[in-house]
Amino acid sequence: MRRSAALFLAASAVSLALVGCAKKPVAKDPTETTSARARSNVSVSEDIMKACQIHVDNVDRAPKFDYDDADLQPEDRDVLEQVARCVTTGPLKGRHLSLVGRCDPRGEVEYNMSLGEYRAESVHDYLAKLGVDPAAMAKTSRGELDAEGKDEDGWRRDRRVDVSLAPAKAKTDIARRD
Repeated sequence: MRRSAALFLAASAVSLALVGCAKKPVAKDPTETTSARARSNVSVSEDIMKACQIHVDNVDRAPKFDYDDADLQPEDRDVLEQVARCVTTGPLKGRHLSLVGRCDPRGEVEYNMSLGEYRAESVHDYLAKLGVDPAAMAKTSRGELDAEGKDEDGWRRDRRVDVSLAPAKAKTDIARRD
């Protein structure tokens, strides 16, 4: 009896540990303050960088999202504030944005698609709080589909949200004939 109870407790502990590892990623409130880390989770397209005169050192080489994480870092907020200013009152006023969440290939396909969506949602929500029209932002996830990393440095570059200009949505005004 004691042996079966011990086996049951051991199996239960392992099950709980596995469930704890498979947590659903939850994006924190992007306005919360976090400790500063020298990283950027967003990759802003060259055309936006140029038009908005955004100067960020080492954007391409900067580490991106942590593994299994969808939280924005202070450095991301700085860049996104510049993008928001540019598309609300600057040279790209009224333009639409595309937000594509990406992951490294180490998780399950379905999980990575969800995690990419959470990452894009973090950026979307933060830009919306800065005044960017939510309807002017299309968010999607590519999950691990375009991941190129083969080691930790490569995987770090895979974990990001790409921000680029999107074509404006076509107006759907339909003339009615009486």
